[in-house]
Amino acid sequence: MYVGKAKNLRSRLNSYFQDQSGLHPRTQQMVTSAAGVEWTVVNTEVEALQLEYTWIKEFDPRFNVMYRDDKSYPWLAITVDEEFPRVMVTRGKRRRGVRYFGPYTHVWAIRETMDLLLRVFPMRSCSPAVFRRARATGRPCLLADIGKCSAPCVGRVSPDEHRDIVDGFIGFISGQTSQTLKRVEREMNEAAAAQEYERAAARRDDLAALRKALEQNAVVFGDGTDADVLALAEDPLEVAVQIFSVRGGRIRGQRGWVAERAEDADGAALIERAVVTLYREHPPDSVPREILVPVLPENFETLQSWLGQIRGSKVSMRVPRRGDKRTLMRTVEQNATQSLARHKLRRSSDLTARSQALEQLQHALGLDQAPLRIECFDISNLQGDHMVASMVVFEDGLARKSEYRRFTIRHRGQSDVASMHEVISRRAAQLVRDHEAGHEAVREDGVDPETGHPRKFAYAPSLMVVDGGAPQVSAASQALAEAGIEDIALAGLAKRLEEVWVPDRTDPVILPRTSEGLYLLQRIRDEAHRFAIAHHRTKRSKALTSSVLDDIPGLGPARRKALLRVLGSVKKIRAASLEEIQTVPGIGPSLAATIVETLHGTDTGTARTTGETMDETIGNTGNDTTEDA
Repeated sequence: MYVGKAKNLRSRLNSYFQDQSGLHPRTQQMVTSAAGVEWTVVNTEVEALQLEYTWIKEFDPRFNVMYRDDKSYPWLAITVDEEFPRVMVTRGKRRRGVRYFGPYTHVWAIRETMDLLLRVFPMRSCSPAVFRRARATGRPCLLADIGKCSAPCVGRVSPDEHRDIVDGFIGFISGQTSQTLKRVEREMNEAAAAQEYERAAARRDDLAALRKALEQNAVVFGDGTDADVLALAEDPLEVAVQIFSVRGGRIRGQRGWVAERAEDADGAALIERAVVTLYREHPPDSVPREILVPVLPENFETLQSWLGQIRGSKVSMRVPRRGDKRTLMRTVEQNATQSLARHKLRRSSDLTARSQALEQLQHALGLDQAPLRIECFDISNLQGDHMVASMVVFEDGLARKSEYRRFTIRHRGQSDVASMHEVISRRAAQLVRDHEAGHEAVREDGVDPETGHPRKFAYAPSLMVVDGGAPQVSAASQALAEAGIEDIALAGLAKRLEEVWVPDRTDPVILPRTSEGLYLLQRIRDEAHRFAIAHHRTKRSKALTSSVLDDIPGLGPARRKALLRVLGSVKKIRAASLEEIQTVPGIGPSLAATIVETLHGTDTGTARTTGETMDETIGNTGNDTTEDA
C-alpha cells in the first residue's frame, strides 16, 4: 500500500500512529486500511533510496506519488561501440554503448539539426541493412554523393578517420562549439588565401550551417553550463513536472508530465521523487553536473551522492537565487503551470469525464438526478473591507460565463459566514420572485420575451455549492430555509482537506482523490474564487483612487471624473503642473491651486505601500465583466 524510507523507524511510525484527527484524510485512510508493517534494513541512505524506487516501480503502491511519463521522448543517439558509429533519432529504452543527447520535444527539431551538422561532420547515418548492402555492392548511398556521409562502407575513410569525424560531431553537440567554429573559419581563410575558392566556399557554407544549428538552441548561460532545471506546479490532486536540459549553455531539450499525488507530500518530497524518477533508468551521461530545483529535498546530500554514483563524478543540486539561472527557473515554473492548466483543460473538455463527474456527484450527494446546473458562491474581502461575493454557473460540467453574477455585501464588518447567509438569501429571494411571477414570463432558453434580452437568473440550479466548510453550509442552508426553498441541493467544499460538507451531517463526504466529481467541484470552486477576487480588486481600486481626491475641498464627483478622464490617474494628477490641471474643464486657477496644495501636502506613501501589499495578497485574476447582482 505504501513504500517509504526512514533513518529512525520508531519516529516514522509514530508520525502515523497518533490521534487520527491530526492526520491528513489520505494518511488516515492508509493507516486504517493497512494490516501490518514490514521493514528491510540496508547499509546506507543511497541503498535505501534505490530500494524504495525499485519497490515503488514493482508494486505500484496506491499511497505513493508515482510520476508516470506518458510520452516517449526522442533522443539523438550515436552508437559509439560500433566500428563505424552511426547517428540516429531514437525513442524508448536506452542501451549500453550508445551516447544519447536530449531529450528533445520534437523529432523534426533533431532531424533538422542533424541534417545541418552532417554537412560539416559527414559521419554514417544509415541503417545496418543499408550499410551492409553498400559494402557488398561497393556503391555508396545518396548521402555520400551529396557530401553528407564520408562513405566508410566503401573505404573512402578508415575507421580511425571516421572516428575523428564522430568525435567532432559529439564535441559540437556536447557544447564545444567555439573551437569548431574557429577551426572551420581558419580553414576557410587559408583556402581563400591559397586561391582555392571552391574549398573556401564549401567551408563558408559549413560555417553558416554550424551557426544556424547554434541559433536553433537559445543561449541561456554564457559560461557553458551543463544543468537540468526542474520545476513543479501542483494542486491538491495532481502535480506537473517540467525539466529543461541545458548543455553547453544552451537549451537542448524539454520534457514534462503530470502525475496524481496520493500521499500528503510537500514540495521538497515531490522534488525528491521527481529527481529519482528522472534519472533512475537513464544512462550515466544523461545526468548533468548541476541540477537546479525550486526547493532542496530534505536528504539532498544523499541524492547528490546517488547521482554522483550514476554519473561517475560529482553532481551538485542547488536552488538558484539570482541571475540567469533564477530567470530560467521562473521560465520552467511557468511552463509547469501551463502544463497543468492544459492537462485540466483537456480533462474538462472530455464529454465522458463530465458525464461521469455529474453522475458521481449525484450518487455522493444523494440527488434524484444529475446536477446539470450548478451555482457556486464565494466571498472575498481584505480584513473586512470592500467585501464582495461571486456566483459562477456551470451547466453540463462547463462554465456558463454569461450567467456569472457579482454581489456587493451590504452590511460592512460581517464575517464570511454572515456574508454567505446574506448572498444566499438574496439569491433565494430572486428564485422566489421568479417562481411567483410564473414560468410563462421566461422562455426555456432563459430569454425575457418582452425585452428579448437574457434574464439575470435564467432558472433555478440543481445544486448550490459554497466555498467553505460546515459553518458556511449551515448559513446557506438557513438562508434557503428562511426563503422556503427545499428542492435545491446544497454542498460546501473546504479548501484545506478538499472535504464535501452537506447540511444536517456531522461528517463530511469524502470523494476519492481520482474522482471526476471532486475534480469538477474543485474547478467550480476555483473559478468562483477567481471571479470574486476580480470583483474585489475592482472595487478596492476605485475606493483607493477616490479616497485621495475626496479630501480636496471644492472637488465634487463631476470634477473628479473630469480630472481622471483628462489626466488618467491620481499619480499623473499629482505629477501634473498647475497649468496642466487648469486645462481640465470646470477647474479654475483657485481650485487647481487647492488640488496641487492638497496632493503635495498629503503623505501618500502609506497608501501606495498598502496598495502594493493588497495586490500581492489578492493576486492576478481575469477580466470578466458583468453587472452587479
